[in-house]
Amino acid sequence: MPRFEVVTHVIASPGRVFDLSLDVGLHTASMAGSSEKVVGGVTAGRLELGESVTWQARHFGFRWRMTCAISAYDRPGFFVDEQLSGPFKHWHHAHQFQSDGHGGTVMRDVIDFAAPLGPLGTIAEVLALRRYLPGLIRARNQHVKQVAETAPTAES
Repeated sequence: MPRFEVVTHVIASPGRVFDLSLDVGLHTASMAGSSEKVVGGVTAGRLELGESVTWQARHFGFRWRMTCAISAYDRPGFFVDEQLSGPFKHWHHAHQFQSDGHGGTVMRDVIDFAAPLGPLGTIAEVLALRRYLPGLIRARNQHVKQVAETAPTAES
């Protein structure tokens, strides 16, 4: 099963970065390039443990739907989202937030995934997904970073 990791340094507290990373509206804005929108579940605000959201987006010229639930949650250290239904055979995304010791956060995304369709899915993983998905996560993280660093709010 493929795994990749994306590490992003954010000049904001782990609590702020954690909260922004669970915000449905921020996620939608970060994925504007794929016309992502919420079509079910939690439609606004911050996701909590056990809650789910269904996203619809366009990738590779096709419209996809994916329902994910927050399956683990320990603010401000980490949360996990897992696919309940959607295009992957398996999707497990661990979000980790660690203080850098200087007021900032090291945000680490560890994603394990598997495409469906057996050997055809393996070919898709090798030819497209192993490059495409890390780029998607990096773009999303840059949006989180920009918001966290430019629009400070009171720490909750």
